[in-house]
Amino acid sequence: MAEAGVKTADVTPIERWFNLRSRGSTWPREVRGGFVTFVTMAYIVVLNPLIIGTAPDKNGQLVGGLTDVAVAITAVAAVTALVAGVLTIAMGVFGRMPLAVAAGLGLNGVVAYSLAPQMTWADAMGIVVLEGLLILVLVLTGFRQAVFTAIPDGLKYAIGVGIGLFITVIGLVDAGIVRTGAPLITFGINGELSGWPIFIFVIGLLLTIALLARKVKGALLIGIIVTTVIAIIVESVFAVGGRTQENVAGWQLNVPVIPSTIFAAPDFQLLGKFSLFGAFTAIGAIAAGLAVFSLMLTDFFDTLGTTFAIANEADLVDKNGKVPHLESILVVDSLAAVAGGAASASSNTSYIESATGVADGARTGIAAIVTGLLFLVAMFIAPLVTVVPFEAATPALVLVGFFMMLQIRKIDFSDYAIGIPAFLTIALMPFTYSITNGIGAGFISWTVIKIVQGKAKEIPWVMWVVTLAFVLYFLVNPLEALFGIS
Repeated sequence: MAEAGVKTADVTPIERWFNLRSRGSTWPREVRGGFVTFVTMAYIVVLNPLIIGTAPDKNGQLVGGLTDVAVAITAVAAVTALVAGVLTIAMGVFGRMPLAVAAGLGLNGVVAYSLAPQMTWADAMGIVVLEGLLILVLVLTGFRQAVFTAIPDGLKYAIGVGIGLFITVIGLVDAGIVRTGAPLITFGINGELSGWPIFIFVIGLLLTIALLARKVKGALLIGIIVTTVIAIIVESVFAVGGRTQENVAGWQLNVPVIPSTIFAAPDFQLLGKFSLFGAFTAIGAIAAGLAVFSLMLTDFFDTLGTTFAIANEADLVDKNGKVPHLESILVVDSLAAVAGGAASASSNTSYIESATGVADGARTGIAAIVTGLLFLVAMFIAPLVTVVPFEAATPALVLVGFFMMLQIRKIDFSDYAIGIPAFLTIALMPFTYSITNGIGAGFISWTVIKIVQGKAKEIPWVMWVVTLAFVLYFLVNPLEALFGIS
């Protein structure tokens, strides 16, 4: 419908499709909003490769079977930008919302640090593809509502908080602030902050905090860029070098030196490097099924939460609390997970950073199309990613953990029936380096508490099924020993 005072003939088919005028927006506002969203979330093109492109699988190989870290990082940067660009454009065209899509932080950490070490990278990406397909089925059949209502709100929030702490720990470890060994955890080097790289991390963290506190748009990206420039200067003056057994105070991964090539054709060799059911052979059907479920759960609820938050911010939720074109949004988002796995970029999901574009005036999918086109342009500067040291990128990881931690205020810890399961969920994710362990402990303890309280009838059948699956997951080794299965 055309807005009041505007003749239908004056509204073009494109404007009508995107409800441009009826949502009170204009072309300049949409283009500007799309640019703002891109600047705010472009850090993922830098951060995702440093997570996905550097973690070895169980065979010691990098993503796609690569062995050279620089090549892996560049290749992941290219597919990260490609998938984000194509699926964000699709979100704009079909979802018609100012909602951008990219590799999900938290989800990529799970794939890199929890799944890949147990199997090959192809197997791990196959799990991502499967979880995306599962979400697509849930969306198309309407079953998503049963899953959504079955899980207590407190546990939903606890999963997000736990992932946030998990990501924070990863950031601190990669920066060298926290190191594992003997004793179990140490602060810095021998209990002290020592070496230029660690101080570069501290500078980057404080800078990014300051930018966020001032509500500067693109704070995470600006923080990464400025800290990287400082790191380049420090390396050129002091020749710190990479971290080795002899040089424990060196750079964790990338040594910040300007590459000889800044622009290059995108490297798409990672496309299609996934094994759909390989994980079921690698770690067993139960463990693989739970891994798929864990990713699906996180991705599914994160998308719903983000979508409603962005729609509310844009004042697009109707009087009945419904988001326009919600099913199309969820379909595109589930296909983004599939595409991310198929391209070895990890699961892609809707980004809460889209709120920055909305705050700048974006109200339609046109803004998302602009953001997507900018991601496609970013494919051609992938070599720049190799100049960013972990110490410059990990402050963003730590602060993403903070953003996810904000959900903890929605958990009622005074109610032990939800507080204890939520606590176990949150604590076990970072302490065991496993999101699956945290979710499993939370679900099982919640079900047990309901039973001992005499409230078993309040447990939805979905929770019974999932809890039983987690019990079997934790008892896999004892059961194999009991029945003589090797």
